[in-house]
Amino acid sequence: MAAGLKRWVEQESPTFDRDAVNRMMDMAARELSVMGAEVQRIPGHMGFGDCVKGRFAEKHHSGPGILILGHLDTVHPVGTLNELPWRVEGDRCYGPGALDMKSGNYLALEAIRQLQRIGFVPSLPVTVLFTSDEEVGSPSTRSLIEAEAARHKYVLVPEPARRNGGVVTGRYAIARFTLTVRGRPSHAGLRLSEGASAIREMARQILAIEAMTDEEIGFNVGVIRGGQWANCVATTCHAEVLASATTDEKLGEAIRRIHSLSPVGADVSVQVETGVIRPVWTRNDASWQLYEHASGLAKSLGFDVPHQNSGGGSDGNFTGAMSIPTLDGLGARGDGPHTLDEHIITESLAERGRLMAGLLATLD
Repeated sequence: MAAGLKRWVEQESPTFDRDAVNRMMDMAARELSVMGAEVQRIPGHMGFGDCVKGRFAEKHHSGPGILILGHLDTVHPVGTLNELPWRVEGDRCYGPGALDMKSGNYLALEAIRQLQRIGFVPSLPVTVLFTSDEEVGSPSTRSLIEAEAARHKYVLVPEPARRNGGVVTGRYAIARFTLTVRGRPSHAGLRLSEGASAIREMARQILAIEAMTDEEIGFNVGVIRGGQWANCVATTCHAEVLASATTDEKLGEAIRRIHSLSPVGADVSVQVETGVIRPVWTRNDASWQLYEHASGLAKSLGFDVPHQNSGGGSDGNFTGAMSIPTLDGLGARGDGPHTLDEHIITESLAERGRLMAGLLATLD
């Protein structure tokens, strides 16, 4: 499994590089085709890459089935392999996107392959949907995800396992914002005092934003762009902000807080625009029954899968909020997602693959 995963990890696929994502989708589509799936390539839009859907269904299958939902885009730009090459060290495999979430996607396909090898036909048809923009909030794929999920009885999301090996039965809301600060330009060498720096004001706003974090709402300023010349007082500065909130009420509070920002300095303005929002996914009875089923399977395989309500949004937010039985965090164990220490625990490929196969084999 690690050898197969290596090919996927070495096909870098950062969200904003449409061609790179599509090359990864080519690999996934071919693999699904070889496995006998009915494969559909769904063209991307809004500048993002394509999506790939593969359906495994015997002729006698009818009605809603199981949707395996994963994304093949990563946060790592092309060239990250130079700093974080695929490598196996001890009990770990390293590489960009290895944990989040190519390993989970790959082990899900391996689970299907192993059931095919023994001639086992699941009671429910299985569909795999790989999407292209999850790492930026799924702006171009949310409608596709929700439409596909509505045609299914269960949704399994092989996002990374939690640090304790657990799975996810609910997720916090995630909201994204764009902050624009405008100042007054001047020549920094000749007339510095006549300018009002947008960058200086943005620095003040960043401190104010991150000071709003508490136990139930978290803010992070992840991207800043401002100025063009060192000898000009900056006219504009932009920032991208992410907020996570434990409940819908707290999400509304987070939105109100950031929209209440006001200028600190003189002759500057501050504008906030709300972008993509992932809804709160609150555990319901149907999802809990799915978790209990998975927990029983894991115990029979010799390990435990504790559950948790988790931060770090996923496309499971959408399906869980639709009250479709959803179980998330079914992917490999590991650590360092979104960093140059990203890795999986190699043995967890088989461990979680068995759990995925067990779910596909026993859900009805």
